[in-house]
Amino acid sequence: MATRMETEQVAGAYARWAPVYDLVFGPVFRQGRRAAIDAAEKVGGRFLEVGVGTGISLPGYDRANSIFGVDISEPMLAKARRRVDTLGLHHVEAIQVMDAEKLDFPDNAFDVVIAQYVITAVPNPERALDEFARVVKPGGEIVITTRVGAEQGLRGQIEKALMPVTSRLGFRTEFAFSRYTDWAATRPDITLTERRALPPLGHFSLVRFTKALSDRTVQ
Repeated sequence: MATRMETEQVAGAYARWAPVYDLVFGPVFRQGRRAAIDAAEKVGGRFLEVGVGTGISLPGYDRANSIFGVDISEPMLAKARRRVDTLGLHHVEAIQVMDAEKLDFPDNAFDVVIAQYVITAVPNPERALDEFARVVKPGGEIVITTRVGAEQGLRGQIEKALMPVTSRLGFRTEFAFSRYTDWAATRPDITLTERRALPPLGHFSLVRFTKALSDRTVQ
């Protein structure tokens, strides 16, 4: 039976992670953060970072770009706001609590949507991806860093067995890449443009989607 995640459960988990998040996950995700920032900056403009958390990635963006950061966890965002103030990150437009599955923005509002290690943490990943596609401009990109689960074998069995535990910690271990390709197949306006393995051990990937220049409606 699939393990179900709830928004309140995820928010609570990351509230508990907030005091130690940078220490625990900062080094592990460093190369993925850099890869996501570099990919976004090839497009440039106005960025939305979904799951901005403590704002650990914010100093890495070129100040020529504008960044709007959102996250489900207010304790995480409190640290992000302090980071913005302390470092004088004037290119950060705003930091707000927001649900990735219900983004409070108009259509076509951003040149790039960045989601770093977020999709495996939201209760309904495809709903969040639909929201990313809605708020990104035609010709813009969705840049994702993500953990990719094993499709089969011992690792896949272990990841499935761990789900009841890791879901309480705020993330999935079991997440097949086919969920991304299956989602993209339902969206005539979205094209998968890159999948690249990231360290450590290739268990993480950089994934890029491009939104068609003609803003077609999904049938």
